[in-house]
Amino acid sequence: MRGPKWHLRTGPHLLAIDACVAAVVTAGYAALAGQNASDGLPGFSGPWWLGLPVAAGVGAPLAVRRLWPLPVLAVVLGASATATLLDITRDPYVSVALAGYAVALTEPVRRAWPAFVLTLTVSAAAVVTGEAVLTPSGPWTEAAGKAVLVWLAVGAAWTAGRVVRARRARAARRDRRLAEEALAEERLRIARELHDIVSHSLSVIVVKAAVADHVAEARPEETRDAVRAIEQTGREALTEMRRALGVLRGDTPGRHPRAPGSAETAPPPGLDDLPDLVRRAERAGIRTELRTRPAAGLPAGTALTVYRIVQESLTNVVKHAGNGTRCQVAVTVDSDGGVRVEVADDGAGDAVASERAELPGGHGLVGMRERVMMYGGVLAAGPRPGGGFAVSARLPPTAAPASTPAPEHEHVTAPAPAPAPAPSMPPGLEERTA
Repeated sequence: MRGPKWHLRTGPHLLAIDACVAAVVTAGYAALAGQNASDGLPGFSGPWWLGLPVAAGVGAPLAVRRLWPLPVLAVVLGASATATLLDITRDPYVSVALAGYAVALTEPVRRAWPAFVLTLTVSAAAVVTGEAVLTPSGPWTEAAGKAVLVWLAVGAAWTAGRVVRARRARAARRDRRLAEEALAEERLRIARELHDIVSHSLSVIVVKAAVADHVAEARPEETRDAVRAIEQTGREALTEMRRALGVLRGDTPGRHPRAPGSAETAPPPGLDDLPDLVRRAERAGIRTELRTRPAAGLPAGTALTVYRIVQESLTNVVKHAGNGTRCQVAVTVDSDGGVRVEVADDGAGDAVASERAELPGGHGLVGMRERVMMYGGVLAAGPRPGGGFAVSARLPPTAAPASTPAPEHEHVTAPAPAPAPAPSMPPGLEERTA
């Protein structure tokens, strides 16, 4: 089954215009067919019942040329050739040109070019034959000139149709490419969100499960604490998962509206949710210090990126450093809207739980780098000279600069080393996790 003629637009207003053109052309040819040689005018002198059907065949099919281009061209071409031989008209085949434009626009090359050649051949033969029969004493140059006019009219219409077809084909390919790129970008965004949610929560769960198994007999109370941490982390992961899936389903037609404030309608996490990340890291045995200097009006996308960077960095600390590790998190929003994120650990924890867990590497740092690059920022990650690991990200100012920063406030959850400047990490460092 042939696909739709996407190259040819068939809106109601265009069909109405074609109907008007067909009516005018049909009326004109009918008037020519009604003329009689006895009036002293050249033209058709046959019976009306022969002239009117021919006139209708020349003009009326144009009303549906956008719906059935090839059949319309065949009918109009045959009627025009007949009208020429009957001396109803000797015009340069305007109707054939209009029908040929639709064929050139909608048909592929394997059908368009044979139709084009056939149209030129039949039109020229009809004009030359008509001149030879109707005016046998006339010069041959007159017949040749009319044949050239027919070819010019048909050729111009055909060329215009192919040019418009090529332009619309390019536009359609561009639209498809943009749609595919948008789909790929959306899939990547979803993959990042799911990775950040699942990787962070499962890392905490697996580490705490390993701890519980390690101290089950010797320290039952610590085992119960680990189990409670697993339960709490699982609940939080489910909440974030529902929120992410709720965003994906938000535009689905026919769905019932969700209650305001539910997990599915909650806003995406941002800077205000960083203390929750710190508490989760603490439950996993990471002694974490959070220092933030936020600013009102930070775009939601930038705030989400900062949140995910901190989340993935803490996940790496939980997975690779182990219990007792000290970690510093610093988030600073400058007055111009730029954001600096620094996460560094001392690597001094007990990595037994992490080693027992045998956690595989993921795509955390790759995802962080992609997020930062989306905003034109820079990410550096690698080992610290004195031990441990550090992640440093810089997001440039946004188009709409953030307002004046609020006074700095700190969330200190455990003793930690004195804050150090952002680790200097030369390019080319090996990432600890992929």
